[in-house]
Amino acid sequence: MQFTANTLQHHWMPFTANRAFKKDPRLIVKSEGVYLQDHKGGSILDGSSGLFCTAAGHGRKEIADAVYNQLNVNDYTPPFSMGHPGSFELASKIVAMTPEEINHVFFCNSGSEAIDTALKISMAYHRANGEGQRTRFVSRERAYHGVNIGGVSISGMVKNREAFSGVMPNVVCMRHTWLEENRFTRGQPEHGAELAQDLQRFVDTYGGSTISACIVEPLAGSTGILVPPKGYLERLREICTLNGILLIFDEVICGFGRLGKPFASQAFGVTPDIMTMAKALTNGAQPMGAVAVSDFIHDTIMNAAPEGTVELFHGYTYSGHPAACAAGIATLDIYQRENLFERAAELSDYFLDAVFALQDLELITDIRGYGLIAGFDLKPETVPGASGTALQNKLFWSGLHIKFTGDTGIIAPPLISKRAHIDELCKILRATLEDLNA
Repeated sequence: MQFTANTLQHHWMPFTANRAFKKDPRLIVKSEGVYLQDHKGGSILDGSSGLFCTAAGHGRKEIADAVYNQLNVNDYTPPFSMGHPGSFELASKIVAMTPEEINHVFFCNSGSEAIDTALKISMAYHRANGEGQRTRFVSRERAYHGVNIGGVSISGMVKNREAFSGVMPNVVCMRHTWLEENRFTRGQPEHGAELAQDLQRFVDTYGGSTISACIVEPLAGSTGILVPPKGYLERLREICTLNGILLIFDEVICGFGRLGKPFASQAFGVTPDIMTMAKALTNGAQPMGAVAVSDFIHDTIMNAAPEGTVELFHGYTYSGHPAACAAGIATLDIYQRENLFERAAELSDYFLDAVFALQDLELITDIRGYGLIAGFDLKPETVPGASGTALQNKLFWSGLHIKFTGDTGIIAPPLISKRAHIDELCKILRATLEDLNA
């Protein structure tokens, strides 16, 4: 199957150098298991589960059949003051995986929508609790929380917001957790727990009673796989609890088994008040996001509204869409039936051994990893991001897809991967890096 540049001009692609792409397109026409097929017939190992979505691998017939059957029975139900059985079933399946205190789920359509929903829920909670003055949010440098206006406002990646002047006010960022002394650390670094004191500094500077929530990715994903230092998340939790600040974990990337547990909160033993999720919730087969909240947040908002009235003035036309719910139910059933979270935990050591073995390569300046996700930094060229772009393009035609953010490569293979797939991934990556450095 061939395509000419003329057929590609009308689609304005997201986060893409459109002009360069359309001169040399990289199109996927088929996907199955852990492999993709390009438009020239080449086979590509999916080393990042798409965009961290397809944890159960591509082409899962169970999910496709569930969506097909649902659309044939009930293709759409308005989510405002109406419902359908699938959303309630999926919510129950999700809370069976979340920490014990988190038992209520609000559905949306993406990770970006989940973030904005979480921010609004936190503001609604404080208002219902008589503390409407809590309007400030604490985020982190090098943070990525989606691309809606709330998520852009709290993200610590300047390129994602420098063109958009209308961001939210009252956002402050803690320092990120990458430290020179933690280079090539496998698992949680020993150094950096003290960086959580930045939250205490904001409490001391602005007053804890002005802060609505502190939001972090427990393991920072798209910014380059920054594993939390030992004691760091625990200290954030402690400061939030002492000052009535809500702790939000953005689990859009690290949720659903990526770290060997259902969510990062269980992997690191720290329970937030609000969790956002998306991506692997439906194995990428349908757009969907969700926000899971603690009982006390849900109950406070519910009880503040008069009986018979709308408690939370928020929602989307496609919140809890029947087809998306069907995909989510089928996906969570696969995770449980095939023990994919446990399989990810068992594969983790082999995966990290293979990735960290690449540290002898001259172009690699750091490697970080935990569970079944890892990141590596490339020696930068004169223009930041040039090395990463060159390697990503070259890897595609060498038979491997991984995600890049600037000069950082991110590896997150499907949870169904076998040791042979990890070997293949690292073999292609090593050969391509050596060729690039020749």
